[in-house]
Amino acid sequence: MNKLSMLFIFLFTFSWFNISHTANSLPDEPEFGRDSSVHSQGAHSYNQALDIWKTAEDINKWVAMSFIYDKARAIKLSSNQRSKKKGISIYNPSKFFEVKAGVCVDLARFGFETLKEIDPDSDPKYLMIKFDPIKINGNTFRLHWLVSFKKDGMKYFFCDSKRPGYIVGPYNDTQAFVDEYEQYRGRKIVAFRELESYKKQRKSKTLRKSQSKKVELQKAPTRQIQPTAKNASAEVQRYDYFEGRFWRG
Repeated sequence: MNKLSMLFIFLFTFSWFNISHTANSLPDEPEFGRDSSVHSQGAHSYNQALDIWKTAEDINKWVAMSFIYDKARAIKLSSNQRSKKKGISIYNPSKFFEVKAGVCVDLARFGFETLKEIDPDSDPKYLMIKFDPIKINGNTFRLHWLVSFKKDGMKYFFCDSKRPGYIVGPYNDTQAFVDEYEQYRGRKIVAFRELESYKKQRKSKTLRKSQSKKVELQKAPTRQIQPTAKNASAEVQRYDYFEGRFWRG
C-alpha cells in the first residue's frame, strides 16, 4: 500500500469519526469532560457544602470537577419526548450533588438554589434561552438554562452545561451576554428571559383577560391561551417554559 492510499484511508477515517461524533452529540452537552485538575473544598454532603461554600466560584469549582451530562435524560426532557412522558422531575440540589449527573436545567437549578442560599446578595436568576428548534434523531431541542448573578454591579453567568466550570463576565446587562452567546453557540436565539423559577408560572383565572391582552401586545405566537372548559370553576393557567406555551390545569 503506497503512502497516498494510506493518507486517503486516514483522512476518510478521521472525517467519518468527526461526522459520527457530531451526529451523536446533543446541542447542550459539554464541549469537554470533567476537569480533574480543579480542586474544590471537600464536602461529603450537600448540607456540608452549604456550610463550606461562600461564593459562586466555590460552586463553580465543584461543577468543573464533578458534572456529567446525562444524554439519555436530555432526550427524555426534549420538547417532544417530554410531552409524552409525564412525571419527569428536575433534580433538587441535594439529589444533584449525590448523582453529579443531569442536564442543563438540573445544573441551573443546582447553581441557582445553592447560590441563593450561600450568597443571596448576588441576586441569582435563571436565564432561560429559547433557540430556533433543532431536531436530532427525531427529538426536538429548543430551550437552554443557565444562571446569572451580580457582582460589583455587573452581570456574570455560570452553571452552563455547554461549558461547565466556566464563569463568564462581566457584562453590563443580560442582552450583551445573549448577543455574544448566540455567536458562541452558532444557533439563533429567538427569546430569553431571567426568572426566579424554572417551574411553570401559575396564574389565577381573574388574571386571564389581562394576561391574554399582554400576550397579544407582545405578539408572541407561541404564548397562546388554551381554550377552557365551560364548566370549569377553579381554573388556573400555567406558562410551560419547556414547551413555550400556556396551558390550563
